Amino acid sequence: MTANLLDFDLEGLAAFCEQLGEKRFRAVQLFRWIHQKGAANFADMTDLARSLREKLPGVCTIADLPVLSRQDSTDGTIKWLFDVGDGNAVETVFIPEDDRGTLCISSQAGCAVGCRFCSTGHQGFSRNLTTGEIVAQLWHAEHFLRRHLKKGGERVITNVVMMGMGEPLQNYSALVPALRVMLDDHGYGLSRRRVTVSTSGVVPMIERLALDCPVALAVSLHAPNDALRDDLVPLNRKYPIAELLDACLRYLPAAPRDFITFEYCMLDGVNDQPEHARQLLELLKGHGERGVPCKINLIPFNPFPDSGLTCSPRPVVLRFGQILNEGGVVTTVRKTRGDDIDAACGQLAGDVLDRTNAASRLAQRRETTARPIRIVRKERQA
Repeated sequence: MTANLLDFDLEGLAAFCEQLGEKRFRAVQLFRWIHQKGAANFADMTDLARSLREKLPGVCTIADLPVLSRQDSTDGTIKWLFDVGDGNAVETVFIPEDDRGTLCISSQAGCAVGCRFCSTGHQGFSRNLTTGEIVAQLWHAEHFLRRHLKKGGERVITNVVMMGMGEPLQNYSALVPALRVMLDDHGYGLSRRRVTVSTSGVVPMIERLALDCPVALAVSLHAPNDALRDDLVPLNRKYPIAELLDACLRYLPAAPRDFITFEYCMLDGVNDQPEHARQLLELLKGHGERGVPCKINLIPFNPFPDSGLTCSPRPVVLRFGQILNEGGVVTTVRKTRGDDIDAACGQLAGDVLDRTNAASRLAQRRETTARPIRIVRKERQA
């Protein structure tokens, strides 16, 4: 079985080259050809020794992901649907801005967390992606975009967010080498500040990431109290909000930014009332000795069939954000992109085989769970 060189960070590639009897500098050369120049053919790697160029095709490959479809939005957003085998597909989204180009990458085929407002979660979970499948999304997009946008050797993707399909920290062993490829100066040379891992709150892995490869961290919070978050983000039952915020505080000393980003999906009549905003302020400013340094990103909900949820009206979203900003927490409202190609936040679903019966489990939850506005008030002490 041949090795996929996209599976290796630089240290892994160096070890592979040593097995072939090659020096470390050959790994650096290979790494640059693959990631900086987008080469897929060993014969094109002209500064490699001819003997090595002739040896490599028999022992390894550079495996791109087959493209099932590509959709281009009117706003410049591009969404790819990649085939990852066995009837599974994952989606990757490029979001262009005036000052940056952001790629949203998937880490799993489906997702096992099952958040109520996320289309991917309703599709169920099939499997973790390999490091090579994670990296291939960036490799394919970067070098396609250079040709498509006629950028030559100029880098197009300046930011990566692990916010596509799946919970990245539940695929930790494949995630970390992929992050190292993104950060390596011989690879994509991205700043730690420009690579973001989004998590629904896998507390032990947040702590490991701080030690192994600290990058920017975004936490899907979506509720100001445990009762509501238990319903919206089932993982909260295992790692409740207090434990999650403690993990965030422990992460900050290693983080490339001095704050944590909290994502908050705005759901009409569920988590969007002024009292929720005030409770969120109390939660974040009152946790620990000095509160949790953070920025809040309000995300307009993107409806999908059978979710049973609707998006908060824009005036409600703006009022919610105003309360938070006036309370001293920097808050922004995310601009939705790629709506016309279902590429906006929470809409990624791909063609995922539901091997965990998530659809039926979520349907049962919707039938048995009431949806009142849940506001938890602390009792006043006499």
